[in-house]
Amino acid sequence: METIRIGDKKVAFLDQRKLPEETIYLECGSWQEVAAAIKQMVVRGAPAIGAAAAFGMALAAFQYNWQEEKEFRANLERAAKSLLAARPTAVNLAWAVEKMADSAQKAAGKEPAAVAELLWQEAVQIADRDVAINKSLGDVGAELIPGEADILTHCNAGALATVGYGTALGVVRSAAAQGKKVSVYAGETRPYLQGARLTAWELQQDNIPVTLIADNMAGYLMQQNKIDLVLVGADRIAANGDTANKIGTYSLAVLAKAHGIPFYVAAPLSTFDLSIKSGSQIIIEERPAEELTQLAGKAIAPEGIKCYNPSFDVTPAHLITAIITEKGIIKKPSEESIGRFFKEKGI
Repeated sequence: METIRIGDKKVAFLDQRKLPEETIYLECGSWQEVAAAIKQMVVRGAPAIGAAAAFGMALAAFQYNWQEEKEFRANLERAAKSLLAARPTAVNLAWAVEKMADSAQKAAGKEPAAVAELLWQEAVQIADRDVAINKSLGDVGAELIPGEADILTHCNAGALATVGYGTALGVVRSAAAQGKKVSVYAGETRPYLQGARLTAWELQQDNIPVTLIADNMAGYLMQQNKIDLVLVGADRIAANGDTANKIGTYSLAVLAKAHGIPFYVAAPLSTFDLSIKSGSQIIIEERPAEELTQLAGKAIAPEGIKCYNPSFDVTPAHLITAIITEKGIIKKPSEESIGRFFKEKGI
């Protein structure tokens, strides 16, 4: 399953707006096209849009590599600002853009054409590392999965949300590969239906047992003892462990706490934003009203109705049992435990 296809100074994204009905790749040859693909959710998921933005920066370098260095760098900065604004909540996007900008800065004095080649290779490495990181994260997280487990997940934190393999679903994949009997309940994830359209489809492709449920059924399933653990991804994790993820995640964490069910977050270390102390500082993206008022282009709400459509919510750290990373597991996340983990791992 290729979320991103890398060509000759071009990149193509699996158009996730079309799934599960069609498998179509949208080719981008400019940073403007990459920014639009991120904003319009052709490519989505924190790690995936991070890699996409890295290719956007590389494409910008090729677009302007005929210019004098001063003008070239001014246009690179303009591209970086636009890519950063495409979707503000996921820190992976900012991490990738800043990494590319730093690489360009270190190459100061080199010909723009040489800088463009350097940035392209950097973007390819970011994509390759993402897959390796996710596989490591999956193997680490599989330790927490019982021999038999019914897992509830929300949104899509699989191969489709990354360059490959996935974070939360990467843990599921690793557990299944180890011979554990896992099955997944996938919440539909209104209003964009990433769970119904993407997670259910992705797990079907891997022959991992999956049952689709409406979002408002989760509490009932927990009450009926049908959920052994909740496993989700993340878009940004604050220094104290507060975690931003798809809207509805916080509700599941509250329900899991009330029913004594473990609630796990699976995310690479690049998802941590240690520059912010708590989740209250995370910018929450608001999406267009049409995502609420329409379904497949058909109106499902009164015309002109007032809408509020935040794309993410923040789950407080005290509701999270553990955070799974590629370097290990952070149990009972807090500013102290996260700080200690990063110090011990030399990060």
